[in-house]
Amino acid sequence: MASSRAGERGTIKPKADFDAKQDAAALRKALEGLGTKEKVLIDILTSRSSSQRQLICAAYQEATGRTLLADIKGDTHGSFEALLVALITPPALFDCHEVMRAIKGLGTKEDILIEIFASRSNSQISALSEAYLQEREKKLTSDLKKEISGDFSKALLLLAEGKREEGTTVDQARAKEDAKALYNAGEKKWGTDEMKFIDILCKRSVPQLKQTRAALVEYASVSGKTLQESIQSEMSGRLESLLLAVVKCVSSVPAYFAELLYKSMKGCGTDEATLTRIMVTRSELDLQDIREEFGKLYQSSLRSAIKSDCSGNYEKTLLKICGGKD
Repeated sequence: MASSRAGERGTIKPKADFDAKQDAAALRKALEGLGTKEKVLIDILTSRSSSQRQLICAAYQEATGRTLLADIKGDTHGSFEALLVALITPPALFDCHEVMRAIKGLGTKEDILIEIFASRSNSQISALSEAYLQEREKKLTSDLKKEISGDFSKALLLLAEGKREEGTTVDQARAKEDAKALYNAGEKKWGTDEMKFIDILCKRSVPQLKQTRAALVEYASVSGKTLQESIQSEMSGRLESLLLAVVKCVSSVPAYFAELLYKSMKGCGTDEATLTRIMVTRSELDLQDIREEFGKLYQSSLRSAIKSDCSGNYEKTLLKICGGKD
């Protein structure tokens, strides 16, 4: 479910006159001098594309015999450190580490799993699975099976297999059939046929699901409920959260992330892990669109939300990633 043309709506673009060795030397100087020069780290790492940052990491290691990752971890701390680490980690590996974090220790962090698997394209999920296999020497799906259960597990595993139908052609007749099946499985039925919802929402292509949602309008006039409202009234718990996330991503991936960003900064305290994950993973895909949606939905800019919620070098780095004006 990635944006239609990757990179066009990102806030971070590849640097034109890029020189990995020069950047590596500047970072080395910033990290080795007396007191770390954070401004240099921020300026370089937020104005190079992810693949350019990988080349900088390689040049840094060649020049120093140390990894940039180890030096950043040794010289920075807290949410600022986590944000810089996220920036120098390849996207698939970063997703992989987030999934590992979600299933590690006591209790599974389902919200991370829901966000990642509801919003990523097949190719992103495939890259994540590959990274997971290399890191853990185990299959992602077999580790997930041990952590989750029930209908939530069935739905999440379907998404984690990365086998959602692809293609842009839409089958109108099938959309009507699916719409009828969803209506019959939910509103019309005493009790809910969860598997029907899971099958359709986790397997069909995004364009096909958009058409199904449109076809459901007919049934909404009978039941008085949209697909989203139907899921909210028929389901509960983690399955409800996952299927709602899928439907929101079908409707608009940027609006889905704008909502998550808002929630990460709303109320007391900030959910830095979510804020960092979204800002970094969307920075080269659709962060400009997310910024626009944020403004529309919450009548204030994403930049001002970051300014009022974060501070120090963490705030400065996020604002650089965010781009735009207030």
